[in-house]
Amino acid sequence: MQALKALFLCVVLFAPLMAQSSPIRLKDLVEFDGVRSNDLVGYGLVVGLNGTGDGLRNSPFTEEILSNILERLGVNVTGEQFRPRNVAAVLVTASLPPFARAGSPLDVTVSAIGDASSLLGGTLIMTPLNAADGDIYAVAQGTIIAGGASAQGDAATVVQGVPTAGVIPSGAIIEREVAFDFRGMTSLRLALRTPDFTTAGRIEQAINGNFGRPVAVMLDAGTVELNIAATRMPSPAHALGRIENILVEPERRARVVVDQRSGTIVMGEDVRISRVAVSQGNLTLRIEETPLVAQPNPFASGETVIVPRTNAEIVEEPGIGLAEIREGTSLSEVVAGLNALGVAPRDMIDILKSIKASGALHAEFIVR
Repeated sequence: MQALKALFLCVVLFAPLMAQSSPIRLKDLVEFDGVRSNDLVGYGLVVGLNGTGDGLRNSPFTEEILSNILERLGVNVTGEQFRPRNVAAVLVTASLPPFARAGSPLDVTVSAIGDASSLLGGTLIMTPLNAADGDIYAVAQGTIIAGGASAQGDAATVVQGVPTAGVIPSGAIIEREVAFDFRGMTSLRLALRTPDFTTAGRIEQAINGNFGRPVAVMLDAGTVELNIAATRMPSPAHALGRIENILVEPERRARVVVDQRSGTIVMGEDVRISRVAVSQGNLTLRIEETPLVAQPNPFASGETVIVPRTNAEIVEEPGIGLAEIREGTSLSEVVAGLNALGVAPRDMIDILKSIKASGALHAEFIVR
């Protein structure tokens, strides 16, 4: 009963203020159809490493690409035995932004795929970057900025961060543009990042209210279609430039997300709990083996015998007594009360899972 009183007292004293949802720009709620990035990938070689490259005996693909590069430069290494430790095979990745033009720079990420221990100080040799269609859209080259450090001695090795991966700011140049006739589009679909019928309806109303006539229509919970011709704008770009800063208040679903590994609990303000009683405690089982060795007396016949000795006990640690939660109580109030009672995050997650299993937690419950 004391735990029940303390819980309600903590609910009153520590209940957080519920902030009202603020309007969000349309560009932060939707993705515009056709306005998207494209992933690029390439296979290249990093040189100039300080003895931290691939072991060519364990990474034959590094030796193969090194031979191909040298032969393209006019150096014949066929049949030669070379085992440099300052080269490493890498995969190079980049993202081609929408409406990117030839000659524009791109940031690239370089990651070792062999047994290289570090890419610090390395230089990426000219590497073509291909898209999903197999065509080359950019070429990367430059000095790598690795995101870690490593030090090694005779008996110990210290590694901080990830020295086998790095970036090259503006390390690629776009050589080919993506063919896309954006100006010729007569209609444009807006895809909601979080599909919701209420939010989609509010977007439709906000766009139509901005133009003063019906130019947008909600197709489903995740799509709103914009009629470019009805907007009477010179081009689709002008129409998007006009609507992307319209403020819309999104409708969020009641959702609770917990991470069991870190004990993190994230919840929305609309989460509610029905009337339910909660009781929680911890049981600890301890088993200790202390075998006893019995030996015969000196010069006496007999064998050494191990006599088992087991000490088993169950300890119940203090927890939460039977506490009743009011009808319509918000989850944030319950969590604030549990925090004030000193409940550990992992125990709190178990309590929330049990409340959800009982049907009293009215929200989507996500466990990671």
